Amino acid sequence: MTSSAWNLGKPFGAPLHIGGVRLDGRAFLAPMAGVTDPGMRRVASRFGATLTVTEMIAADLYARGDAANRLKAEGAGAGFHVVQIAGRDPYVMAEAARLAQDSGALMIDINMGCPAKKVTSGYAGSHLMRDLGLAVSLIRTTVAAVRIPVTLKMRLGWDGQSLNAPELGRLAEAEGIAMLTVHGRTRCQFYSAKADWTAIGEVKKAVSIPVVANGDCASLADAAAILAQSGADAVMIGRSAIGRPWFVGDVAFYLAHGKARAETPPAKRKGAALEHYETLLELFGPLQGLRHARKHLAAYAERAGVVDGAALRQRLVRLECPSAVRSTLCQLYDSPSLTEAA
Repeated sequence: MTSSAWNLGKPFGAPLHIGGVRLDGRAFLAPMAGVTDPGMRRVASRFGATLTVTEMIAADLYARGDAANRLKAEGAGAGFHVVQIAGRDPYVMAEAARLAQDSGALMIDINMGCPAKKVTSGYAGSHLMRDLGLAVSLIRTTVAAVRIPVTLKMRLGWDGQSLNAPELGRLAEAEGIAMLTVHGRTRCQFYSAKADWTAIGEVKKAVSIPVVANGDCASLADAAAILAQSGADAVMIGRSAIGRPWFVGDVAFYLAHGKARAETPPAKRKGAALEHYETLLELFGPLQGLRHARKHLAAYAERAGVVDGAALRQRLVRLECPSAVRSTLCQLYDSPSLTEAA
């Protein structure tokens, strides 16, 4: 592979080192609340995602043994497994980090980017970008608590008048953070407007540790543009992977080889969707697992690109029988229109 495909001036087929950990790829699955469940992470990993990150885990509940948060942190079969924790109490964050480490996590990620009001109103998530003193305390205590690398995910700042991501990045690096992920929007933008990939470059200039760019990576061309405009070392893919978890591996292959890999055939997409669904039933039980799966089932139908996809989507989100869901998923990917388009 040569980097001339994107004129980036760096070899994206080379390993990326995070602390003492070597990564042989440059495309990561983002943490998404209620979305990046163990099933999605297992499938993304099997299709070549470099690493996967759990959905945000409340440090206090996790440290107290809350079953739901323990389940969110499950990493069996998820390849390179990262647990993301959120909170505002340094002691609790340290306890949660130790627990995740002892449960098999290969890295800990600290959430300072979540824009949700229920998180920021508790002075966690992206609210910590308004209190850098507390942010540094959380980082220092968490890093000291574990032997594995600790990373940090943040936004550009709270709003357009406080773009302090470069400052937080420098402080975080000084406290031992091994990698930064920057979502190219402010908290007050939530997910509106286009992610500012160039602004992520200001963080890259401010630090010497690896920086990952996050926000609006919906295609292979986007991945190349993100890296070119930000100077980042890797890309993190979120909403664009819903309904096609294999896409993260597509991006990893493209960045490593400078060309697209063969399109995932319908039979393998069907197998991935079924594996994801069965994992949720196994972990959550038939009733809760089916309810949790509906957002994913709808996305698989929307992404499939078949003529009758809308009708199948409506059916998938209404079915109450697990076996009927299985047969409808098979019908989705066995559609003649899908086979002809593949």
